[in-house]
Amino acid sequence: MSFHTEPPYTHGSLPKTAVLLVNLGTPDAPTTSAVRSYLNEFLSDPRVVEIPRVIWWFILKLIILPFRSGKSAKKYAAIWSNDGSPLRVHTEKQAKLLTGYLGARGHEVRVEYAMRYGSPSVPEILRKLKADGCDRILVLPAYPQYSGTTTASIFDAVFKHYAQERNVPELRFIKHYHDHEAYILALQKSVLAHWDMSGRPDKLVMSFHGVPKRSLLLGDPYYCECHKTARLLAKELGLTEDQYLVTFQSRFGKAEWLQPYTAPSLQKLAKNGVKRVDVLCPGFTSDCLETLEEIGIEVRRDFLQAGGQDFNYIACLNENDAWIKALAQIAELHMIGWPTILSPSLHEERNEQARISLEEAQRLGAQQ
Repeated sequence: MSFHTEPPYTHGSLPKTAVLLVNLGTPDAPTTSAVRSYLNEFLSDPRVVEIPRVIWWFILKLIILPFRSGKSAKKYAAIWSNDGSPLRVHTEKQAKLLTGYLGARGHEVRVEYAMRYGSPSVPEILRKLKADGCDRILVLPAYPQYSGTTTASIFDAVFKHYAQERNVPELRFIKHYHDHEAYILALQKSVLAHWDMSGRPDKLVMSFHGVPKRSLLLGDPYYCECHKTARLLAKELGLTEDQYLVTFQSRFGKAEWLQPYTAPSLQKLAKNGVKRVDVLCPGFTSDCLETLEEIGIEVRRDFLQAGGQDFNYIACLNENDAWIKALAQIAELHMIGWPTILSPSLHEERNEQARISLEEAQRLGAQQ
């Protein structure tokens, strides 16, 4: 194996710390060609699809990509904003907000974002951080609940990149924060704010992204972590077991996935006389195709056609102030021992710059 050539090591330079916020990814445009390229990268990951490679290659190349890319492109077009992909826009704003919050709390930390699939890619941003002298990197997945299909794939991308580097930085990885108090409270505040404006539903549905049931049987903790998040949030909201429901969405293929499935569950609620439902997606920290189109359009339609009267989708945490504060707390917890805290004199000198950065980031959130 050959390793990349690097510039000579500079003695005496002060190492910098960076936080890398990584989300799933998105096509570059809502077009068939862009979606095809994105799906090809995404669905070629053995972490995502655990099928023998030869068999899966034929299914992916000859069936899925030719027939699904165009359909998915139309769905992306339905939720695409003037600024681009909602997932990318929200993730970029979160990184800017997190920079401001950590700076205001006295940390000298660089915050960047990357996508596991698509751009900006994980290797691209890791190279950028090295060029900027970052020698300590905290990898922060945008997934609160751990799964081998998501979080572990991010870790794979980081490990693969550094397998060809001579000078590897100090690395830390956040595995999950599905039960972190600040994350749960951010969800609670989001739901309560919605209820203050619109009243309470007959049923609160918490819809998480699905994975094949086989993953659970082989030891993936995702299912259990989703249910723990739901229990903790329900407790903070004062809900009894019959007032909320946990479901799983985005089923793909013919294999059995985690149940109950979201769309059929909403149809069943409507047929059983439930008139109003509120749907929350706690596993998604940024609104995206799966929340805005699948839940906000498709599942809404299914519920209303089945006899339901009032369907409300509660937006993801996105740039929610409580959520960015939670991100800052989660990052701080995992940076313990790293010299990120400025001295009092330097903190005072740079606090004004951090305040300006924070105000700019908050304005970005307010525009959402």
